[in-house]
Amino acid sequence: MAYTAERAVIRARGRRILDTVGVRESGTRHPLVAAVMVLPFAVLLTVVFGGWEAVVTQASSVAGMLGR
Repeated sequence: MAYTAERAVIRARGRRILDTVGVRESGTRHPLVAAVMVLPFAVLLTVVFGGWEAVVTQASSVAGMLGR
């Protein structure tokens, strides 16, 4: 029992510290916020590795298969 009580105290302290810092332990992020966080990195990777040509090639292939 004492071991379980110690763990509960440690967890409670950890939660208080996370709340003070402003970090949520198990929260969800709005999808638009996630997109805003990821898009700059995605654009950078697209430019650096020439991904734009690959996207255009794949889109034209799909359009060709659909008969357009």
